[in-house]
Amino acid sequence: MRLHELRPFEGEIKKKKRVGRGPASGLGCTSGKGNKGQNARSGGGTPPYFEGGQMPLVRRLPKRGFKNPNKVEYNIINLKDLIKRFPDKDEITLDDLEKIFKRKRPIKILGMGEVSKALKVCAHKFSKSAIEKIEKAGGQVKVLEVKDSVASGR
Repeated sequence: MRLHELRPFEGEIKKKKRVGRGPASGLGCTSGKGNKGQNARSGGGTPPYFEGGQMPLVRRLPKRGFKNPNKVEYNIINLKDLIKRFPDKDEITLDDLEKIFKRKRPIKILGMGEVSKALKVCAHKFSKSAIEKIEKAGGQVKVLEVKDSVASGR
């Protein structure tokens, strides 16, 4: 079999509806759109949310809540998970942490878990308990600046 011999299966391809090709076709004259009216015009029709002139549901319902455009959302990880993922590392960089998460957001370290060895950890934010535990074990905490592109998650 050659490439030029390939054909689709029987009944796999449906013929395109050809409108406006004369009265014998059954779709001539008005092309199956009826006589005049909104849907017969070019660009005619209504959007899916249209309710026949009745006030749409979207506009009947009240607005609720508040969306803060300046809110910074963080990827969070606990100390116990850090130690579990990087058992042999003494220095955990931002590059190491970014490999864990799918979304590109600033990273915050939380204090759940215990630290048994001296770690040097770089992240955008730390909880108070995380800082205490890392420094108590003889490690260091390096807080990095959050860039606007990272903060917005773009």
